[in-house]
Amino acid sequence: MILYEYPFNESIRTMLRLEHLFDRLGQLIPRSDAIDHHFALGTIFEIMDVASRADLKSDLLKDLERHKAQLNSYRGNPAIAEEVLDEVIARIDHAFDGLIKLPGKAGQQLAANEWLMSIRSRINIPGGTCEFDLPSYYAWQKGPADRRRADIQGWVATLMPLAEGLKLLLSLLRDSGHPQMVAAPGGQYQQSLPQNRSYQLLRLRIDETLGLVPEISGHRLMVSIRLMRDAEGRLKLTTEDASFELTLCA
Repeated sequence: MILYEYPFNESIRTMLRLEHLFDRLGQLIPRSDAIDHHFALGTIFEIMDVASRADLKSDLLKDLERHKAQLNSYRGNPAIAEEVLDEVIARIDHAFDGLIKLPGKAGQQLAANEWLMSIRSRINIPGGTCEFDLPSYYAWQKGPADRRRADIQGWVATLMPLAEGLKLLLSLLRDSGHPQMVAAPGGQYQQSLPQNRSYQLLRLRIDETLGLVPEISGHRLMVSIRLMRDAEGRLKLTTEDASFELTLCA
C-alpha cells in the first residue's frame, strides 16, 4: 500500500514539508560519502528556509498547548488509561519546553555561522560549490567521514526541538483519524465534509499494484479525488472502478 497525505491548511503543509526534510536528513547523515554530506547540508539549508516563517514556532507552541488541554479534559474518564495519558502529556511538555528554549527562529544559531552561510549562498548556484569557489568547503569534504558527520550532527542539534515538536504534533493529528475503505466508481470519489468539524489532514492508502495515482483537492467543505493512470508519460483519469483507504484527521 502506498500512503498519500494532503494538508487542508498552510500550517499543516509547512509541517509536512519539514517532516519530509528531517526524514531525508536522517537518511543522509549516517552515510560516509562526501556527496551525501553535501546534500545533508543542502537539506539543513532547506529546513532553515521553510522554518523561517515568523509564526511557525508560536503556531507549534499553541498546537501543543491545545492538545495538552484536550488530553487533560479526559482525566477521570474510566475508558482512558491514566498512565498512557500521563506519558503523552509528558511528551508534550518536553517538546514544549524544548521549543520555548529555542532562541529566535529555528536555524537562527546556524545563520550566525559565517562558514555555513558562505556555502548556503552558493549551494543553489549550478556548480557554485566547486573547489575554486569554496576551497575550505572542499577541504572539509576531503576530511574524515566521522569528523564531517560529527559537525553535521552538531549543527542539526540546534534544530532538534523543532523536529521533536513537529513529530509529536503530526503523530497526534494522524492518530485522531479513523480509516475507512471507500469506493471510487469510474476512478472518482467525492465527499462532503461536516461544517461543524475542521479537518486538517487527509490520508489515502492505495494498493500499489493497481498502478493508480490519486489527484487530491479539497477544502473545509468538500474532498475530491481522481485516480490517474500513466499513459505514455502523461497522467490520465482512469475509467476503472477502484477502492482505497481514506482517513480524515482533525
